[in-house]
Amino acid sequence: MELPNYATLETEMAEPHVLVVTLNRPEVGNAINTQMGRDFLDLWTRLTEDAGEVRCVVLTGAGEKIFCSGGDLKERNGMSKEQWVRQHQLFERQYWTLVDLTLPVIAAVNGHAYAGGLETALSCDFIYAVKSARFALTEVTLGIMPGAGGTQNLPRALGERRAKEIIMTGRPFSAQQAYDWGLA
Repeated sequence: MELPNYATLETEMAEPHVLVVTLNRPEVGNAINTQMGRDFLDLWTRLTEDAGEVRCVVLTGAGEKIFCSGGDLKERNGMSKEQWVRQHQLFERQYWTLVDLTLPVIAAVNGHAYAGGLETALSCDFIYAVKSARFALTEVTLGIMPGAGGTQNLPRALGERRAKEIIMTGRPFSAQQAYDWGLA
């Protein structure tokens, strides 16, 4: 399967049948901008239509400290309401395309997974994390509702009470806690 060169993602067949996808915006914490949403949607759609030799996808982030910091709020600050709505619809489509992908997707969390980064990891089938990783839905501390499935996927993964605490406080939790709770 031939994949295009993406502006915000690197793709590599690391092993036979294993596609490694790297979020590649380390200068901004691998934040998800509109272009990354388009790149993800194109990639997940291609894999849905014809995965070719790919049997598994590993999703990780460029750099050593951050898997994904969430949505690119600097990009959002300059948007009109109509632009924001279009971006949100794009993000929803790409997340649902990822969730519906018939291939197993492993989130290889190489650093912090905050906000949409945690939601992206939650959309994957499995989460593996380095010991130094931290997770949080930090957008709630800014008055922003998690909009990429976090409020639905976190209770399924952790149970209602623990998920409510994470969703309502935005407090980070460690990779060890994620492991102890069965999330990673």
